[in-house]
Amino acid sequence: MIGHFMNDFIYRRQIQHSDIGAIADIVKSSGFFSAEEIDIALELAEEKLTQPHDSSYQFLFAEKENRVAGYTCYGLIPATHASYDIYWIAVFKDMRGHGLGKLLMTETEQLIQISGGKRIYAETSSRDQYKPTHKFYENCGFIQEAYLKNFYSEGDSKIIYSKNLK
Repeated sequence: MIGHFMNDFIYRRQIQHSDIGAIADIVKSSGFFSAEEIDIALELAEEKLTQPHDSSYQFLFAEKENRVAGYTCYGLIPATHASYDIYWIAVFKDMRGHGLGKLLMTETEQLIQISGGKRIYAETSSRDQYKPTHKFYENCGFIQEAYLKNFYSEGDSKIIYSKNLK
């Protein structure tokens, strides 16, 4: 069943106006993100829509039956030659646990490699609710590079993960 589930997705890199609503719905469905964080996710998408050639943000969407099920937003880190950030990777809550996040990460890594990327970085919160996120990155081959104590707020540290691409 999981294999069939995974084969039903179509990947798309070109952002569309309808993706703004889909991104909002996806990140809201997680229950993890604050209103401010959701606004940031939407700002990145809107920048790519309004400034497609000037924006450094790249997107990958996974669709099933004409519905965006998940996406990544990533880009070359300014002033680096081969280091990329994963700004967002998110899947609709009702589609989690079927391997879509891992598929999106694998596809994103391939796109980064094709673009000359050699390293990927991802950051997340240390709060307990993010333990599944930590496990996700580790299962995708990322290692913890840094732990910045009380970065977001008292008791909420930033964890930076990295992965070297082959």
